[in-house]
Formats: sequence, C-alpha cells, structure tokens
Amino acid sequence: MAREYDDEYMDDEVRPRKKSSSAKSSGTKSSGQHSSGHRSSGSKTSGKKSSGTKMSKKKKAKKQRMQIVIFVVEILVLLVAVFFLYGVLSGTKSGKVDLDEKDIIINDTVMEAQETTMKGYRNIALFGVDSTTGALTKNTRSDTIMIASINQDTGECKLVSVYRDTYLNLSNDAYNKCNSAYAKGGPEQAISMLNMNLDLNITDFVTVGFAGLADTIDALGGVYIDVDDSEISHLNNYQLCIAEDLKRSYTPVSSTGYQLLDGLQATGYCRIRYTAGDDFKRAERQREVLSAVADQAKKASLPKLTETANAVFSEVYTSLDLSEIIDMLGNVNTYYISETAGFPEESMRITGTIGSKGSCVIPTNLEDNVKWLHQFLFDDTSYEPSETVKKCSEQIYQETNGYLK
Repeated sequence: MAREYDDEYMDDEVRPRKKSSSAKSSGTKSSGQHSSGHRSSGSKTSGKKSSGTKMSKKKKAKKQRMQIVIFVVEILVLLVAVFFLYGVLSGTKSGKVDLDEKDIIINDTVMEAQETTMKGYRNIALFGVDSTTGALTKNTRSDTIMIASINQDTGECKLVSVYRDTYLNLSNDAYNKCNSAYAKGGPEQAISMLNMNLDLNITDFVTVGFAGLADTIDALGGVYIDVDDSEISHLNNYQLCIAEDLKRSYTPVSSTGYQLLDGLQATGYCRIRYTAGDDFKRAERQREVLSAVADQAKKASLPKLTETANAVFSEVYTSLDLSEIIDMLGNVNTYYISETAGFPEESMRITGTIGSKGSCVIPTNLEDNVKWLHQFLFDDTSYEPSETVKKCSEQIYQETNGYLK
C-alpha cells in the first residue's frame, strides 16, 4: 500500500512575451449527454453458484481495476491529442511499469476518506512531458498535469488541470513549480506531489509523448474546435514547428469558427498560450480538445479503437496494462466527461515572480482550494483538509507573501 505522510528543482523557462489580460473561467461543462453508465457493485462469478457470500477482497480489487481500465482506453486515445513532445520517440522506455506503492505518499486522513466521502471514485494522474529526447520517466518537466476522477457507479468523469507553474510542496518539503516534481523523481514523486497538496489517493498514471499524435487524431477523423481570430496565427506557427520535427507537410487553418481540425492542427491548437489567458487558457484548450476527441472516440469502431490503443501504448509510460485495456475496449462508451476545471481555482489564485524561481501561480489559500476541489470532484461540500495540507498552505504563504503586493 502507499505510504502515509503524517502530520530544488529550478525551472529555467523564460517566457518570451506575455499579454496582460484576464483569463476566462477555469471551469467548463461538457455539452455531451449523460451515458447510461450505471454499474452494479456486484460481479459475476464462474463455476458454482454461491449463496449470499460476499465478493472476496481479491475479486473486488480486480473488478475495480477493470473499471479503471475501461476508462483508460479512452484516455489513451484522448491524451495523444493533448500531451505533446517535440521529437519522435525512438528507443525510449515506454509501456507498462509497476510502481512501488510504498513510495507514493497518501495523507493519513485521505486513507480514511477512501471509505467515506471518496468511496466509489478512482483517480488517475495524466502527465504530458516536455522532452526533445523522448524521456518519459524523469529528468523532464511535466508541462501538462491533469487529474481524471472517475465515478465508478455512474461512469461520470471530471478532468482537472493542475497548472504547471503552481507553487506547491514537491512532496519532499521543497517548494517550487509543481512540474518540477516529475523532473526530480518521475511519476512516483509527481503523484506524491498531487496527493500531498490536494488530499488525493492517486496510485495510477499515464504519461504520453508526441509520437503518433497526428496519425491518431486523423484516424479518428479529426476533432471539432471553435477557433477565433487571436488563435489562428499561433496555431499555424505551432503546427509548422511540429511538421518540421516530423518532416511532413501541414495544412494552415485559414478561417475562424467551429471547424474540423486534423492531427497537426489540433496539436498546434493545444499548444497556444500567447493569447488572452496565457497558460490558463492553454490548459483550457487542452481540456477542450480532450473532450472533443472523446466525442470522436465514441464514434470509432471497436477494431479501430483496438488498433489505436495498440499503436498509442508503445508511446506511453503507464502503470496500467495493455492486455487489460484491450479486453475491456467494448465498454468504452460507459464513461463520459461531464465537467472540466483548473487548479488553483480562478478566484483563489494569483501570479507573481517568486525570486529565482520565476513566475509562479500561487494558491492564495491552499486549504480553500482543496475544499473547492473535493466539492468539484466528489460533491463533498463539507470537506476538511488534512493537517498536511494545512501545513503546506501556511508554508506557501510564508514563502510567497513577501514577493506579492
């Protein structure tokens, strides 16, 4: 089991320019219809009929993992449209990895909440790493960080972007931009960072690179996105860079409005951040594309999804098993994305330069943000953050307050 937590990596990025404008709301609702996805808590057994006996812990654990796997099939398809690198991944470590859960921090009170307010929910960390060498394990920053929270009874999924520059405890009592955690300690430390600061119980993850991105989107028929005037030039510039890396041609987007984007165009759209809203808006675009590809994935045939999952799996680094994913492909339509949002919540964050650590997103009060997060993900309106979160919240204030006006 994951270890309980009782009680610097320096980010060298320099932003070439920044337009001063307020970001749009960080939370959005999906327009998709609710799927009939209620799943019984029981399970079928093989062999002789049992009379009123309870499901064994082993079978229950296996059933829960199968439920995760169903959704992850869709995530594997979707994340390719969101998480990008700059080079083709060749010879990199990818596929399935077994994490040692003893190395993953879960706050002690959260262990208790798993049987109460968080019961029935499974949470998966989704990472997109920035690497020109194809490194997926560590020593590279996770420029995209998302949490997929799945209600296993209804099939409802909510997505939360954790802004990469958010000033948090890296899970080792050093405070910096949260994307530093993956660079220092790979998925184990990045997951621990999320669990420690947000009172979560994540033990599974998917890290995705750039290879196969355009072909996967194209295989699903593209995605429908509403492009505005401020986005076209940046979209085309980004997809030009991608096309040069992949040594292939591209088609510029020439008009605004709701339209079908191909793989390169959709990837370019995901990368835009030099418009109103800056990186907050970029994270929103990533969630928008994720939801759009979800709609397209649900239209794909079972053979096409199987083919796509096989192709994508070689380009990912994950704690989940491909054989389980392929076995459960037929149930992908059980799950649906209902809402998406960004963390820290818009009204409870501020940006500022924190000494040599650079421009950061600071939660004005981490405790209040965690209360909001648990209400958003788990409909828990009376959540009380753990002592660990409270200590982190106070330390963030102490380390950043002197730099902020």
